Amino acid sequence: MPQWWKEEIVYQIYPKSFQDSNHDGIGDIQGIIQKLDYLKDLGVTMLWICPIYCSPMDDNGYDIADYYQIHPDFGSMKDVDELIVKAKERDIKIIMDLVINHTSDEHAWFQEALKNPDSPYRQYYIFKEGQDNQPPTNWRSVFSGSVWEKVPHEDNMYYFHSFSKKQPDLNWENPQMREDIYRMINWWLDKGIAGFRVDAINFIKKDQSWQNGPVDGADGLSSCFEFTRNQPGIEVFFKELREKTFDIHHCMTVAEAVGVPYDQLGIFIGQDGCFSMMFDFNYSHIDITEHEEWFPLQNWTMQEYKEKLFLSQKEIFKTGWCGTFLENHDMQRSLNRLIRNPQERTPKAAKALGQMFMFLKGTPFIYQGEEIGTINNHRLSIHDFDDLNSHAQYRRALQEGYSEKEALDFVNRRSRDNTRSPMSWNSQLYAGFSDVQPWLTNNEYYQDINVAKQVNDPDSVLSYYKQMIALRQNPLYHQTLVYGDFIPLESEEYVIAYMRQDDQQTILCIQNLQNKETHFPLSSKAQVLLSNDQVNIQNQQLKLSPYQATILLIK
Repeated sequence: MPQWWKEEIVYQIYPKSFQDSNHDGIGDIQGIIQKLDYLKDLGVTMLWICPIYCSPMDDNGYDIADYYQIHPDFGSMKDVDELIVKAKERDIKIIMDLVINHTSDEHAWFQEALKNPDSPYRQYYIFKEGQDNQPPTNWRSVFSGSVWEKVPHEDNMYYFHSFSKKQPDLNWENPQMREDIYRMINWWLDKGIAGFRVDAINFIKKDQSWQNGPVDGADGLSSCFEFTRNQPGIEVFFKELREKTFDIHHCMTVAEAVGVPYDQLGIFIGQDGCFSMMFDFNYSHIDITEHEEWFPLQNWTMQEYKEKLFLSQKEIFKTGWCGTFLENHDMQRSLNRLIRNPQERTPKAAKALGQMFMFLKGTPFIYQGEEIGTINNHRLSIHDFDDLNSHAQYRRALQEGYSEKEALDFVNRRSRDNTRSPMSWNSQLYAGFSDVQPWLTNNEYYQDINVAKQVNDPDSVLSYYKQMIALRQNPLYHQTLVYGDFIPLESEEYVIAYMRQDDQQTILCIQNLQNKETHFPLSSKAQVLLSNDQVNIQNQQLKLSPYQATILLIK
């Protein structure tokens, strides 16, 4: 069924690293406003803004101290209002990050809960007594260490945190807490934003039996995922959340929900689901363990990746809709993740990966810097990393017996800092992001990989992204590329080929993700819609050069 949000092209902005307008080395809202014409020229229709709320920044803004205030590093609420208006003038909508599994420990609710055990705010979070001078359970948090933190000045009392100890989980069993959250959500939607990307939302329901889990690490703890993620009964919270907020505003919502079994998608998306769409991580997390550890190196093949990608498309659309993506603020760069040989991480390969994801069924999400083919940094010491999960994963790897060199390799490969380095706008000092030392080191390749170098080059990655977006939005093909069926095609391991098809036409998307030539059979005549190399068709065979990506209209 047609819906406006299925037709968007979304661009994810990590505000701290996008553009610094006030010379303090930190990106800000006015910096985003300065780049709206760039984003309009790229062709995007919606911006997802990562958290800009008031926060002590333990987890770079995903620890919110006040949902109604903007962190001064980013600007003011007046700047947000200006961004909404100026984006709208360019036909660009804004969605915000919604973080409602937890708050910061500096949020007024939590401060009151700590100060006064009899305060109603004590019930806004999860407090439990320990047993035999031990925490209530042996669960490990996502960022390592116990999920329980001792409450200062209280004997044997602990509070619960799925993530950092500075991110206490909200108690969704409490109806009053839920009402306060709904009031905040509606306040933001009334302000004129188009919706939300909803953070870690499948964590809001906990297993209420509070039992220990099987020890699965050298730290003597058990992964919390079995007890805190995708729990039965979460659908009750989802139904109420949707009815009291999202439905009222007819907004767009996209759920970050890792590890959801496909047979449980119905509570997330579709007719009875809470959200417009969700991200599926089953193929994008192919390089990490099921408990989201970055060690050891996961062996995977392109055939496995392709099968997971095709399965995702098959299963998601039985139920609802998804947001498709190559990168986000929690991952490494896709060229590093999907192209094994460093010498092959070329602009041509970036175009092929971009095309592979852009024409899947779903709403495409582009992460800042992806459109110019940015690749990972390589840092020489753990002290060069800002991301608290990078430090946590490093410590865990050492605990599990890996050497410092091995642990650093894991972190370099998967660190969230890889996508959080400042955006590379030009080849000047600090890459045009700022005129002072940025909060995080610039990408080391910024002099070669930057916007200024690509913006007027018709053969650049940036130009190819513009062409791909223009093709998807072209009225001749838009209906097929948005709403058409997804049909996977058999091919050799490193060729990913699929068709988008409706009653009007059939479009073939084919990507050769290897450093050698190959051929792909065509059963009928075809018209070239887009390609990152010369198209060569002979005897009903499409000859594909290394990393060639081609889109054909099948006659």
